[in-house]
Amino acid sequence: MATLEELTVEATAEIEAAKPLKKQVNNEVMELTEADYDQAIIDLANTKWETQQFSYIQAREEAYGSIGDQLDMQYKDLVDGTTVWKDHIAKVKSDNPKPA
Repeated sequence: MATLEELTVEATAEIEAAKPLKKQVNNEVMELTEADYDQAIIDLANTKWETQQFSYIQAREEAYGSIGDQLDMQYKDLVDGTTVWKDHIAKVKSDNPKPA
């Protein structure tokens, strides 16, 4: 798991490699200012950090399946004496760990 500082170094390298970047202001195309570049690095680093911290949520939601399917698993577990639902949830959590 990368720190925000490490992600900022990564973002800086990506922005530097992409130079020159342009913006359009009042129909005039111009290169970003140093302040714009600094802000772009901050924004990219923050986006990388948020993705790292929260992407597990979407991955888990997709892997869990629908509530209806989960309820069906629970019902069948009760009737059959199995642990399919519990095993499924444990695997989803194991495959998509929450960041420390």
